Amino acid sequence: MALPIMAKATAVWLVDNTTLSFKQISDFCGLHELEVNGIADGEVAQGIKGFDPIANHQLTREEIKKGEDSPIHKLELMYYAAAEGEQKRRGPRYTPLSKRQDRPAAILWLVKFHPELSDGQISKLVGTTKPTIMAMRERTHWNIANIQPIDPVALGLCKQLELDAVVQKAAKKKAKEGGVMSEEERMKLISTEQSLHMSDEPSVPGALSAFENFTLKDDADKKEEPALDADSLFNLPKDGSDKK
Repeated sequence: MALPIMAKATAVWLVDNTTLSFKQISDFCGLHELEVNGIADGEVAQGIKGFDPIANHQLTREEIKKGEDSPIHKLELMYYAAAEGEQKRRGPRYTPLSKRQDRPAAILWLVKFHPELSDGQISKLVGTTKPTIMAMRERTHWNIANIQPIDPVALGLCKQLELDAVVQKAAKKKAKEGGVMSEEERMKLISTEQSLHMSDEPSVPGALSAFENFTLKDDADKKEEPALDADSLFNLPKDGSDKK
């Protein structure tokens, strides 16, 4: 079912300006009925200005009147060209107010452990701005001394699959550009699922493995020296009295 643009703001307007049931509004806006109830109680969507669906050609007055007269009537969304592709809108994702204070910690974690990610990738991943990311990279953020890096997945700002996809994309881009990754960087680019099946034994770097069967030429050419006998060392010639 197609949803109206600015669904939550539309729900705010319908709660304030109509007598539609919470069920009708939740079905039309794609929200949970309890969330619409929270909007009516002033506990949800505080500070969000109502978005008039009539003025924006998403509903007609006649359609709203049908819904007010019959609680079982389902509102039908009018075709509105501006609503096409709204859910696929590009740009930073929306971050709830309750989690916005966690974004600096997530950005610092991404900058520290995944420096290969671009500012645009981090911006879309956690819903932030490029100036904020740059301040984290350069450690010029006003509160940098009190920020600890925390995994954005643990903070609920993104999903593990989304993080893995972005990291793998960055790895392919770096490989395509001919960049050489260190062992530490390669481990960072491995997805969570792959890392769970890896051996715990550390791999031997290629530069060191070449010396495993290496033998010095001088050692190979060195001949065995005869063993020294203590008696031969002390069997010295006698003095002239023994001469005949």
